[in-house]
Amino acid sequence: MPRLFTVRALVMFVVLSIAFVLVFPTLRQYLDQQVQLEQLRAEVAQAEQDNEDLQAELERWSDPAFVEAQARERLAFVMPGERALRVADPEVVPPATDEATTGAPTTVEPEDPTRPWYAQVWDSVQIAGVAGTGEATEPAEPGDNGTAPADGGATGEPTPTP
Repeated sequence: MPRLFTVRALVMFVVLSIAFVLVFPTLRQYLDQQVQLEQLRAEVAQAEQDNEDLQAELERWSDPAFVEAQARERLAFVMPGERALRVADPEVVPPATDEATTGAPTTVEPEDPTRPWYAQVWDSVQIAGVAGTGEATEPAEPGDNGTAPADGGATGEPTPTP
């Protein structure tokens, strides 16, 4: 009867198994380190690109024209003799006059640039309060909510009693 495994084949299998067990962790660690090395190289390249971008921005800030443009854009600075105009909301166009609704023309006062910011905020709160109450002060229809008309029932309708 022929043997399926010879002693020689069995010894060869054991030697290869031991070699695999000894070499596999080292090979796995090597491959993991290669992946980590590629990631670090990518991080270094990104850091170098960021450094170049920051150097270019630093060079831009050394230019007086760029500094002036940034002050105008970010801080709304104006040069002496210039007139500053500010558009509050370009999407909203205010009505030309309120004569149609109130019967009196409205006047728009220019903003005083020397006024403190909190005074301007308070004015805007007051304007918003007036605009908010303007809608609620419309005369009510007679008989709304079971109340009497404001003229004391002169419309000829009976006045409900509470």
